[in-house]
Amino acid sequence: MTTTQPVPDAGEPPGDDLETRSAAMHDDPRFQELRGRLLRFVVPASLAFFTWYLLYVLMTGYARGVMSTKVIGSLNVALVFGLLQFVMTFGIAILYARYAGRRLDPLADELRAELDGEVRP
Repeated sequence: MTTTQPVPDAGEPPGDDLETRSAAMHDDPRFQELRGRLLRFVVPASLAFFTWYLLYVLMTGYARGVMSTKVIGSLNVALVFGLLQFVMTFGIAILYARYAGRRLDPLADELRAELDGEVRP
């Protein structure tokens, strides 16, 4: 059984394949900036969400008196906390989409075009 090896593109210099360019991209300061921008959003947002969720779980388990306090009619604090989990989830998703559109996507598009070998004006 024989296997065929891919033939390198004749117009591409040896060692200038996508894998090599991708590895080199990791050292590019723009790529490092992109990763930093992503982490500056993801880490605080994740910590905020996890803290809120943990507070909800702990209060449900250990502060039942507080959580069973009626707010309006049969609506209690526990139900409000639970519903706010959904609000927070959608809020973070919307904020991330706006942040990515402004701060991540333009730089990522530039890097992707360079990696793909496209010439940009």
